[in-house]
Amino acid sequence: MEMHEYIPVDIFCRQHGVELAVISSLQSYGLIEILRVNEIEYVEQNHLAEAEKVVRLYSELNINPEGIDAIVNLLQRIKEMQSEIQFLKNRLNLYED
Repeated sequence: MEMHEYIPVDIFCRQHGVELAVISSLQSYGLIEILRVNEIEYVEQNHLAEAEKVVRLYSELNINPEGIDAIVNLLQRIKEMQSEIQFLKNRLNLYED
């Protein structure tokens, strides 16, 4: 495991001005992925953008974890629907030409 691909949770919390308990709460809802190695918790760099988005929803907009879970699920559904619409548009263009 290369350590430059992981950010310690305590540093992440300091940078974003949240407590460790917030991260634990968000993790329990499956909103943030945390990796534990030798009793130290890390956020994988690949999941950093998503973790930052979730923390901003929690801290800046005061949305509770249940609300964030609903928002994340709705955003995922919108993304899937946009992808399906684009696929259908491309398919329709084949028949229109």
